[in-house]
Amino acid sequence: MDDIERAGREGARPIAHEQYPAHDLNADRFDEEHALLQDNSSAPLTGLKAVTLEMDKEAQGGLGNDALYSTRNPSSKPRWAHVLSYSGAVLAGVLATLAVQEVTQTYLPSSYRGYCRQSSSSSSSPANLADMAPTGFHFPPASPTNGQHTTYFPSNIGYAGPTPTGNEAALVQTAPAYPVHTGAPNLVGPASIGGAKSADDVLAATSKGKKPFDIFKHWGNLSPWYSVPSSTFGLPHTSAEAPEGCKVVGLHFLHRHGARYPTSSKEGPEKFKDQLEELAKQGKKWKAKGSLEFLNTWEYALGNELLTPFGRQQMYDLGINLRIKYGFLLNNFTDALPVFRTESQDRMLHSAANFAIGFFGYPHEEQYLNSITYETPGVNNTLAPYMTCPNANEGTKAHRARFFLAEWVSKYLKKAAKRLQKDIHGIDIGPQEAYNFQQLCAYETVALGYSKFCELFTEEEWEGFEYAMDLWFWYDSAFGSPVARIQGLGYLQEMVARLTHTPIPIHNSTTNSTLDDNPITFPLNQALYVDATHEVVVLNIITALNLSNFAETGPLPADHIPKKKSFVASQLAPFGTHIQFQLLSCDSTPGDQIRIIINDGVSPLTGIEGCPENKDGLCPVDTFVKSQKKIISETDWEWGCFGDWEVLPGTGWNTTTGDAPSRDEVGKDGSGVSKGKKHEIRDIVR
Repeated sequence: MDDIERAGREGARPIAHEQYPAHDLNADRFDEEHALLQDNSSAPLTGLKAVTLEMDKEAQGGLGNDALYSTRNPSSKPRWAHVLSYSGAVLAGVLATLAVQEVTQTYLPSSYRGYCRQSSSSSSSPANLADMAPTGFHFPPASPTNGQHTTYFPSNIGYAGPTPTGNEAALVQTAPAYPVHTGAPNLVGPASIGGAKSADDVLAATSKGKKPFDIFKHWGNLSPWYSVPSSTFGLPHTSAEAPEGCKVVGLHFLHRHGARYPTSSKEGPEKFKDQLEELAKQGKKWKAKGSLEFLNTWEYALGNELLTPFGRQQMYDLGINLRIKYGFLLNNFTDALPVFRTESQDRMLHSAANFAIGFFGYPHEEQYLNSITYETPGVNNTLAPYMTCPNANEGTKAHRARFFLAEWVSKYLKKAAKRLQKDIHGIDIGPQEAYNFQQLCAYETVALGYSKFCELFTEEEWEGFEYAMDLWFWYDSAFGSPVARIQGLGYLQEMVARLTHTPIPIHNSTTNSTLDDNPITFPLNQALYVDATHEVVVLNIITALNLSNFAETGPLPADHIPKKKSFVASQLAPFGTHIQFQLLSCDSTPGDQIRIIINDGVSPLTGIEGCPENKDGLCPVDTFVKSQKKIISETDWEWGCFGDWEVLPGTGWNTTTGDAPSRDEVGKDGSGVSKGKKHEIRDIVR
């Protein structure tokens, strides 16, 4: 039973995902306070520690024995006195409650009272975000008045108590089933999606066999990651836990950062904010009603680029997720620390840090080594390959998706734009503006927990948005992009080096020879590797590996959604997406085996030359390496990244392998390559 269905059965608000078990709050507080006590309890008492103990002794003396022992003498009061005491206490409590209610209703602003609704069926509206969190203040304060008192708040004062630990977890090897991740704890979606306006509606729909619509799975790269069944990828008889007779011996783990604010761009969701500001400057009035009435008091509340609180949680949870499944691999690190890799970009750095705290626990710094690579133009970096690949930044080559996206948006949002236009005067709403509203829904939800924009669209329109994201990433970062394979090439070279325990023989792509030739920064003999990157790079690597099962239904059309889709961006590139390259030793086959698991779904490897059809997605490591070496030798990185080639926009040229046109193709008649008339493309960005 998934989270939405469970919410309906338990009478909770529908589509509000939660992950909190029931606790004893007092017990939690006790454990929380004592979890930080790590110092040796035999250390001498000095400074603040000694003062604290002296204060404790004085306080204990003042309070007497009653404060030190839980036993008490029987009361000498007669029973009738107890009755009067209790009655008086009850009466006082009732009067106090009535007084608080009167004060609350009379003096507190309505924006605060809005959070005290008795039930979700109340007719009152939730408090406005602009009232609760006004624009202009950013925590923490620049100069806190108590910031100089850090000596009073040491992070560790000793007295940790017993600290023996247990064995490492090995869920992927030992559990009878694999845990399923639903994707959106602490986020609230619109209950009206799919016609469900209450928990009862969700329950009724479920009991009739109709699955509630999960909006979170229809946002493409803006979706929170969720477990994808292996059957979705074409392997219905397996899952991510080790197959029977196999033992996991190693793991290469590649993941995207967590949920973030929009990238720095004047297009997309921020464009609507700029539109409103421009109208205000010109003194032009506008008014919204009906479904858009909330815009009258709405303020743009998003930042740029940084992780959101939900994004931090995603990375922390992902670290815990990996430790529970693969913690036993740390038993191989008897004389060295694991080396993880990330990049210098803020959200990458902090994604890696939150992941590490989840995986290692706090404090984490001394339990691993973190290699931070430069994400800046001119520096080779396989986790940001576009920084040294000029053609990957050329619009006509790298952004082929704009042509297809513009055509699709104008089609699937035509009716929505007309419907929304009826509810606003003074602002023009076309398909592009409606598309921006859909982006605002996703971005506000992963940043603020909830968005009114999500209520504006039907299930069909959200399915259209999902397909818009599929188009964008197919043609810009995956099998339909002429610069996809060349950008994934460097990571393939690094993977082969790790799998064969041999250095990269020649640096002819985005590999960084300074780091990759150094066994300290790029070890070749570890049982666990963790690399953090971006969703576009994950798709580049999937393409470079030649996981052609994801390209079966390409190229993607821009005038309709195919009934069968092998490429779905929300399944392959959501926030927190990750790939497990699982290494196994199996009783029934000689030599180590490899599997590729994307967001818990096992992928077939039949697109990789030599890999057999296997119900568990297994391929011999030697065969896998041989195939990847062939791909590496046949991929012309210099031509793809620096070559003077061109492709026609739209359907004038296509690829389903992520390859650039070859040197031989350029200039040939009928190839669709080289000098074609360039179309003027409306600029729609993600």
